[in-house]
Amino acid sequence: MTESYIDPQVYDLYDEYCHTQMTRREFLNKASALVVVSGSAVAMAEALLPRYAKAQMISFTDERIKATYVDYDSPGGSSGKMRGYLVRPAGDGPFPAVLVVHENRGLNPYIEDVARRAAVEGFLALAPDGLAPIGGYPGNDDDAKVMQKSLDTDKLFTDILNSAKFLKGHELSNGKLGVTGFCWGGGVVNKIAVVMGPELNAGVPFYGVAPPTEEVAKIQAPLMMNYAEDDKRVNASQEDFRKALEANNKNFVMYNYEGTRHGFHNDSTPRYDKEQAKLAWDRTIAFFKEHLS
Repeated sequence: MTESYIDPQVYDLYDEYCHTQMTRREFLNKASALVVVSGSAVAMAEALLPRYAKAQMISFTDERIKATYVDYDSPGGSSGKMRGYLVRPAGDGPFPAVLVVHENRGLNPYIEDVARRAAVEGFLALAPDGLAPIGGYPGNDDDAKVMQKSLDTDKLFTDILNSAKFLKGHELSNGKLGVTGFCWGGGVVNKIAVVMGPELNAGVPFYGVAPPTEEVAKIQAPLMMNYAEDDKRVNASQEDFRKALEANNKNFVMYNYEGTRHGFHNDSTPRYDKEQAKLAWDRTIAFFKEHLS
């Protein structure tokens, strides 16, 4: 995706919009008050809004995969039931399994596409919808982030954790589980690594907030962390996380991607950095193939 210049103030406002209860109207109104070097701040703000149809990389009809929605039990979660998007490679299996955890707005089309990308690479991929217990992703991110914010955070995490366990034990799984996630989902990957211990085989969080340093000792899975260079909110916890991992002799690697902002892997907005996103994804796939095969 190639876009014209967007002022850093607008990027910062968009980050606030994504991670708070700010509505789209409030976002655009605040953008109209910004003074930018050239162009229209409102036009820049509108350009940052996701365009999922243009961003799709792997079609749901791709002959290399088979995709379907599945329902499964989730004891202790928001409703006791969960729903996710399960994508398998063509063939008989079993396959190494990868859970794909969404951002703070449920199972939107970008995350479904990421699950298909993983399946094309030979993984049994499940992208759970944390909003399923209250009706599922509503078709737009504004309502979705409000819905996700309304959920009990512990029960929501339990639903994602149960999704990981469901996938690991699936009849098409080889029993090896990897988890990747983005933004809120990146933080969930780190928390799953703490909670699952040796039951998790590999984790790859994208710009995810680190777990409390006192819990790092519980991590057993190899981790690969992908960070944006310009991401003050998430990167504030990065160095302490690194020190705790090193102090506990954990198997990990951290990458910071030059010239990127939070969300650089999401190809539905101009935050997307095609070159760096490809590099991060190629590393992710190679990491999973190393630890899950």
